[in-house]
Amino acid sequence: MLGPFSIDTFFPAFRVIEGEFGITAVSMQQTVSVYLIAFMGMSLFHGPLSDAYGRRGVILFSLLLFAIASAGCALAPNLPVLLAFRAVQGISAGAGMIVGRAIVRDRFDGADAQRLMSQVTLIFGVAPAIAPIIGGFVLSAAGWRPIFWMLTGFTLLLALASLGGLPETLPRPKRVALSVRQLARTYGAIARDKHFVMLALAASMNFGALFVYIASAPTIVLDLLHLDVQQFGWLFIPVIGGMMLGARLSGKLAGKRPPLVTVRWGYLLIGSGAVINLLVSALLPPTAPWSILPVTVSAVGVSLAFPTLTILMLDRFPAVRGAAASVQAAVALGFNAVVSGLISPLVSHHLPALAIATTLVWGTSFLLWLLYCRLAPEVRPQVLLETPSGVSIPNAPTPER
Repeated sequence: MLGPFSIDTFFPAFRVIEGEFGITAVSMQQTVSVYLIAFMGMSLFHGPLSDAYGRRGVILFSLLLFAIASAGCALAPNLPVLLAFRAVQGISAGAGMIVGRAIVRDRFDGADAQRLMSQVTLIFGVAPAIAPIIGGFVLSAAGWRPIFWMLTGFTLLLALASLGGLPETLPRPKRVALSVRQLARTYGAIARDKHFVMLALAASMNFGALFVYIASAPTIVLDLLHLDVQQFGWLFIPVIGGMMLGARLSGKLAGKRPPLVTVRWGYLLIGSGAVINLLVSALLPPTAPWSILPVTVSAVGVSLAFPTLTILMLDRFPAVRGAAASVQAAVALGFNAVVSGLISPLVSHHLPALAIATTLVWGTSFLLWLLYCRLAPEVRPQVLLETPSGVSIPNAPTPER
């Protein structure tokens, strides 16, 4: 949860930091974009590093680096220094999220994998939702710098817990030697797999549409709903509830319904919430919680569909799941960076504009899913298998559907 949790823990402090550093709201928004861009760039390497050197070591090193970066943010005297340490946070924040997904597939298959991936999705979804609530209370009690000291302490506790309780799930005989040329070939094969690309874009846009609201939280809560820094829960608690319910439903349905059925139901909920959101934002003035509740319906659908989409993506390349998880994360983070740096500033000041933007994003995701469903039965999927020489090549076993 550390990566998404750290995106918006300090959202409530935006106005305070802007005043202390003498900067504009647009400049402050770049603390999110810089973080996400660094997160995206390094996410391409977390997985391959874990494929080559094991899962546990990559996670432990990244946690220690993140703790150092968080302390640097707490001590930053100006915006450039804060941006620099936010970039270091982004570089190190993704290891747990990316390598964690590979660990799930190292140990579990089928319905068990879907159930555990649902729990991962739950934690992933809850993290950015509770972060600004906690940040608001810390800000009110002690100021904005203790928010980053809190992240430092929390990360060190995670490092100690991982040191004592996280096993290595990738034995040495199964590791893939790290090679720039081989990595380029692997990523090239992943990028050419149109099924993977469609699934990755669909999953990224699903959460990215919710991220429009998360990235716009300071404006929505403080300017549109006219609440204070301790009331971010009016926006995030409904979203938390929706994502928790969706992840719970996905886990319950694992093994009882075909995976593609859960995705179909997820999109049905997403579309229903989007339509209701358009009507509410057009007909009612901004008010809590009615302006937010329709997003909750869509959040249920996002969490219901996401675990299956993730498993389908990782299973495209079972020999290099770490690399596949890295590409998936990079696509998602790249889209979220566009959301925070471009889409959110354009639409955050009007709830109808927010509703239209998220509906368009979700609609595009649904079209990609329909295209995947149309092509998948007709095209034998490619997965990477390793030859005795260690070179990954395409092969075409048909996965069970």
